[in-house]
Amino acid sequence: MRICLLSYRGNPYSGGQGIYVYYLSRELQRMGHDVEVISSAPLPEVSEGIVLHQLRSSSIYHPGSSFRKNLLKVRNLVDLHELCASRLGVFAEPWAFSFRAYAKIKERCKQRRFDIVHDNQGLGYGLLSVKRLNIPVIATIHHPLPIDRQADLEQATGFRQRQRIRKFYSFIRMQAFVARRLDRIITVSQSSAKDTNLFFRVPPDKIRVVYNGIDTEIYRGNEEAGRNRHGLIMVANTDDRKKGVLYLLQALQLLRDDGIKLTIVDDAARHSSYIEDVGPLPSYGCKLVNKLNLDAMVHFTGRLTREELAQHYSAAQIAVVPSLYEGFGIPAAEAMACGTPVVATSGGALPEVVGDAGILVPPANADALAAAIKQLLNDKQAQRQMSEAGKKRVREKFNWEQAARKTVEVYQEAMTTK
Repeated sequence: MRICLLSYRGNPYSGGQGIYVYYLSRELQRMGHDVEVISSAPLPEVSEGIVLHQLRSSSIYHPGSSFRKNLLKVRNLVDLHELCASRLGVFAEPWAFSFRAYAKIKERCKQRRFDIVHDNQGLGYGLLSVKRLNIPVIATIHHPLPIDRQADLEQATGFRQRQRIRKFYSFIRMQAFVARRLDRIITVSQSSAKDTNLFFRVPPDKIRVVYNGIDTEIYRGNEEAGRNRHGLIMVANTDDRKKGVLYLLQALQLLRDDGIKLTIVDDAARHSSYIEDVGPLPSYGCKLVNKLNLDAMVHFTGRLTREELAQHYSAAQIAVVPSLYEGFGIPAAEAMACGTPVVATSGGALPEVVGDAGILVPPANADALAAAIKQLLNDKQAQRQMSEAGKKRVREKFNWEQAARKTVEVYQEAMTTK
């Protein structure tokens, strides 16, 4: 089967989408399929033998980009629209990427036709043009983005900030429109499937659930690192308000007298925003740590390799996932694979992922987080039981080879019913 994977952004360090593209493309190739990936910066990592096509971007949301520099590179109306829209505060990358991807797919099909096109969360109007090439098109929706918009609005301060958020997320209407018109939709959890139906009105008979996998060759208990487990670990982009760093830091304030240390795996040098002629602004997570006077209790690691991340999981007593919502929750499953007990919220798919490998508390509740952390830190037997339960759960439910096989079944179904 000749498969085309699309990802408007694919950096594996900027969220689950990059991880998804890397592992799914790798496993599809191992199954004997011919896989090509089309992406724009930041680019995904891909295995040797997988063709990666880079598309340009005129967005000014990339650090170092500017309106003036990008204006000189404008080649067509798509470039101009993306540049102007992003200057006005609209996130136009999915829209623009979809039309550039359509042009690249049309070009590649002159040599040999794709059997399936699989979009990764972009859901731009250009996908409907791809369908007119008589190629089945499916998409993975990790979770519908109205949830992100709501989380940002709830933590916004002032009318102007709320208006900026609404403008930024105006592309969501496009995603809902396109999602309903694709051949199939894959979601990565039952929770995400329910919310995709709720927010995007995608009919349930078009939605298929395929859980993400975890690379247990990398994420496994490190005996040396695990000899003296201590402290907490959170792995997240703390600029994303939905990840709940505010509530974890508030919980840490409540535990100040317990001498607890928190490691946050997030690049502290990465910046949440970039203003032309001004430069980078401090990230949301860093500002919160300073504001709450927690500098002595919190350490940002910066960017880690997968192997380094696995060591950090193995060295922690508890992995905390304080998210308001997760479409899946890869950090929770990675921690479980390393034998690290989890304290997580009940937001979104986290109960599906964590199961009996941790303690669940209500989202946006610092008191409940602090109580659960303290309870688990003081219960060594529960830590051991959750450690074994987590490793077993990942082995049985979250496997990339199994995920790729089930994804191919969705491809075949879409091709048959086209």
